[in-house]
Amino acid sequence: MGRRSPLLTLVAAAGIGACADVDPLDPSLGKLPAPLVSSSTTMVTAWDVPNNPLEDPTLGRSESAEQIRWGFRLFTDTPGEAPHLTAGGVSCNNCHINAGQRERALPLVGVTAMFPEYNRRAGRDFTIEDRIVGCFFRSQNSTGLIASALPAMDDHVLPTPETPEVLAIAAYLRWLSRGFEPGENPPWRRRNTIAEENRLPMDQLDAKLGEAIFMERCTNCHGEDGQGVQIGTKKAGPLWGPDSWNDGAGASRIYTLAGIIRYMMPYMDPGSTTDEEAQHLSAFINSMARPSYPFKDQDYLTEPQPVDSVYYPPR
Repeated sequence: MGRRSPLLTLVAAAGIGACADVDPLDPSLGKLPAPLVSSSTTMVTAWDVPNNPLEDPTLGRSESAEQIRWGFRLFTDTPGEAPHLTAGGVSCNNCHINAGQRERALPLVGVTAMFPEYNRRAGRDFTIEDRIVGCFFRSQNSTGLIASALPAMDDHVLPTPETPEVLAIAAYLRWLSRGFEPGENPPWRRRNTIAEENRLPMDQLDAKLGEAIFMERCTNCHGEDGQGVQIGTKKAGPLWGPDSWNDGAGASRIYTLAGIIRYMMPYMDPGSTTDEEAQHLSAFINSMARPSYPFKDQDYLTEPQPVDSVYYPPR
């Protein structure tokens, strides 16, 4: 083999250095190539992650790239990566499955292009970091760490928009949204909803019927106790009890959770549950005890309190 010229060696080295320094969030790089796993999943695609920063060789090793990778790890194993910010067993990935990249499963690809965005519960505009903080407070129940007064958590501080873990998750979501123009609403967003005309009146919801449906169709993955069944390396998140989301989370609303169930579940056959069945299931799950969110009195001070906020006192 002939000797490589010093000039070619220098050019190659410069090229490697340039690739390593490319900003992975640069919009000029365009959108990621494979946005979503189909909602009609198979055993082949059930746990697929089309855009995995841990496996993407083009991401480089910049500080920004490492933050994106950490954000992905936090997203897919929130209690394991951030036990000081989570009081239970819920990961971001439990609600936004396939790392936020499955159709009709609350996908987050492109979502940061829509922020800042008005939040009806808070009555103000939210940045993406504000929204992530809200998930920590409610879905991951970080407020439960304060309430439980764990000795090991004496120095616990609730997450803020500047908390490193929050910034890392935001970096991962911005990476998933690379190439989306500000204000460009992804067509797959907000499709996990029960159409208003198909919503059952609250007094017609049947938690007992929902329990029967749950026992028939949901226990293989969620267990009769709702705490999740270990299947290999996978385990569904807890649906109620002290390790679940708290009663201030979005999933604690009947119609909100019903929309999630309707199009995300069962995991291997999503969309097979009817609107009516999903609402009865939601009524059952949200009839169960779960951690109390301590700041409910600060919610819905500007906008009307939704009728399906069953854990909130009437106003």
